[in-house]
Amino acid sequence: MTHYFGAHTIDTGGIHMAARRAGASGMKALQIFTTIPKFYGDKSSIKPERVDRFKAALADTKIDPRFVVAHGAYVLNTATPDEEKSARARGGLAKELERSTALGIGQICFHPGAATDDDREAAAERVALAIVYALEAVPHGDTRVLVENTAGAGRTFAKTAAEVAAILRHVPKKLRPRTGYGLDTCHLFASGYDLNASEHAVTRVLDDFEEATGEAPSFFHLNDSEGTLGSNKDRHMLIGDGLIGVDPFRRLIADKRSQNIPLILETPQLNYEPAEDDETPDPYDIQMMVLLESLVA
Repeated sequence: MTHYFGAHTIDTGGIHMAARRAGASGMKALQIFTTIPKFYGDKSSIKPERVDRFKAALADTKIDPRFVVAHGAYVLNTATPDEEKSARARGGLAKELERSTALGIGQICFHPGAATDDDREAAAERVALAIVYALEAVPHGDTRVLVENTAGAGRTFAKTAAEVAAILRHVPKKLRPRTGYGLDTCHLFASGYDLNASEHAVTRVLDDFEEATGEAPSFFHLNDSEGTLGSNKDRHMLIGDGLIGVDPFRRLIADKRSQNIPLILETPQLNYEPAEDDETPDPYDIQMMVLLESLVA
């Protein structure tokens, strides 16, 4: 069995340093921001020198670009009925795909946003439209655009298997190979999926999503939850320190659907301000990697 464990490592000094810190942690996967996540990024291209440094770092650390994920900006609301915000979100997603394609990485993921008019079906169509817009704006390359399930706070969309499936259903068949979805364990728990309900709970959740969408997830975010079951709180914790606990992660890793895709930690760091040239791995990342490797049967 091959598991590609990684993390969203600190990128102080540049995204190439995020890759080097991941490599120093023994990781085989990585998640990055290609631009500041608090802004749309709809005008931001990526400089060739950044691309060169990043690709060199991946080569040095032996992290396969196929297992690198770029996380879309948090402010992108592709589900909104507000046309001005929707247009900027589409543009931001397209630019994210442009930057990530230049980097040669396997996928981008994004939170679909909020259906502020409470029309869930229309929201699914709007999110799909943004995906199609991005894919048509960047017609070449192997980088895929993946929906991430949400914790379900307020009117946020895509917290259930049915809602994720509704988005993908509105993507034209010819473009479907370039899109898909991934699952965040904290978001699952916070949105009401009880990963501790039984020994088979994790398998049943994955079955539900696969049956609804017609495919298995293309990545996992491995996060414990500070919030209680169904709390809709997107508060990540180190695995074993939250209310999900270790056992569901053991069962997830035992499931064949966790193989050969990025398995990304988005858990707390001990040192959020390393020096720009410091490749030293974060102690919490090392702690989590030791734990994850121990869960592999």
